[in-house]
Amino acid sequence: MRRCFVCAAAMIGPTDRTLSYPGGERRAFPLACNACGVLLADDGDPEVCRAHLARSLAGPIITPDREAPYGLDLYTLRSAATRWRLGARPRDAAGRADLRHPHGTRAAEAELFALSAADGHPVSLGLICRPADRDAVLASLPMQAGWTDDVVILVDGPGLAAEPVPVAGFAAGAVRVAARPLDGDFAAQRNALQGLARHGWMLQLDADEALSPETGRLLPALAALAEAEDVVSIGLARATRVDGVLSDVFPDVQYRLNRTRLLYAGRVHERPVLDGGWPGSLIALHGCIEHRLSLAHVRARSRRYEALDPGRGRPDEEVALLRPYAR
Repeated sequence: MRRCFVCAAAMIGPTDRTLSYPGGERRAFPLACNACGVLLADDGDPEVCRAHLARSLAGPIITPDREAPYGLDLYTLRSAATRWRLGARPRDAAGRADLRHPHGTRAAEAELFALSAADGHPVSLGLICRPADRDAVLASLPMQAGWTDDVVILVDGPGLAAEPVPVAGFAAGAVRVAARPLDGDFAAQRNALQGLARHGWMLQLDADEALSPETGRLLPALAALAEAEDVVSIGLARATRVDGVLSDVFPDVQYRLNRTRLLYAGRVHERPVLDGGWPGSLIALHGCIEHRLSLAHVRARSRRYEALDPGRGRPDEEVALLRPYAR
């Protein structure tokens, strides 16, 4: 198993982690996914594991199975459940503590519930773009009207306060366009965009990224799930296609759905700053961000980023981006 059967990351490696089961049994696992945290037996088959997990998630409660070819703590289960558009809720105080201090040593037990947009928190959509991309970004917005009523586009250019722009499917004033010089600092641009949101959560995208309406419709429910458990940042997989070919860097998780009070750091390859560390985040697996790049852009990007922030341009990433996806 090269890729994790839960999150698809090619980050499986040896581990000394164990899980305890009802009755006091403790089981050691030789392998773990270093992205989502699922534990694996040596002979785990991805299709068998996936089918077993799907069956386990079919009822209102998931209970530990000592014989399963994998193991889940509650933190990992919460992410895994989102693949089936489900939320996982701790059943007791110990479970709530497990979520705050992952990865725990107790096999996951939780109540399951359907993630419903009707029970969610409102989410703003923010987009960063160059002046040349402004019209194309505006033209892409109508398909998102089903899940957000607040959109802000921040253009790289001379400072301009946010002004409303009419877009089909949105109420008057729901879509606004502002401008601010990027000046080679992506974190500062994202922080400025966060500050323009009208809601407590914002999903940020770049001009070369897209989100399907189906994926977007679940974001309010994910925001509600996060708020109930003191999570402030949600990561989504990003499928990067270089000249149409899916890159092997998938799932390339991007933490783009955030509480608007969060700030990003890093002039390039920016990320939200989590005061409490990574336990304040979760990975959602119900969909992904589509990212389209050209070969020429990939070849130039690392050198440009290295010039903007020496030592953080990730020149080795060019090779990974140009390697086609493999299971």
